[in-house]
Amino acid sequence: MSGLSPDGDEGRALLRRELLRPEYNAENPVLRFLEWLGRRLDAGLAAAGAADPLVAAAVMVVLLAGALALAWLVARARSERDPRRPGPDAITGTGLGSGDLRARAEAALAAGRPEEALLDAFRALAVRQVEAGRLADQPGATAREVAAALAEVAEPAGGPAPGRRDRAAGLHRAARLFDGVAYGDRRVGADEVTAVMRLDDDLAGRR
Repeated sequence: MSGLSPDGDEGRALLRRELLRPEYNAENPVLRFLEWLGRRLDAGLAAAGAADPLVAAAVMVVLLAGALALAWLVARARSERDPRRPGPDAITGTGLGSGDLRARAEAALAAGRPEEALLDAFRALAVRQVEAGRLADQPGATAREVAAALAEVAEPAGGPAPGRRDRAAGLHRAARLFDGVAYGDRRVGADEVTAVMRLDDDLAGRR
């Protein structure tokens, strides 16, 4: 590149390299649009470069900014559609089994990411109860709805009332923590994560 004002050929080369980045090729319609855009830009840059190098530089900066914005939008759309990356509020609709979610929670806790660990620990608890047939699989259910449903089946009707109350309280507390982390940027510690894991173990041992 010569100085601060690239000529038409240099501008086209820079733009081509940018448009070849993998994130622009995520969807065929996007790729076709970018190919069309590239052809139009070739003509536009050539005309601008012939007229004034400063105009060419300004056009290139604007176009590269637009291309980067498009790449960000494509990457965000792919992330939102990727079932391996559920939103923070997803509970049972993660596509993972309870064992995988629990292992992921334990790994996150060991790595010093307690908020991430708490989300997966609660998901593991809910999915384990779905797998056991005690909770309906409703991916759109909220954490509080999951806690309320499990509080009713956490102990047989003839079981000790204090035990039922303790488990119900633990479920509602875990749901509040889940919501606080998922929606309110709440910080949690290792003790709160392990409490959810112990509750998961407690519920898993009850038939």
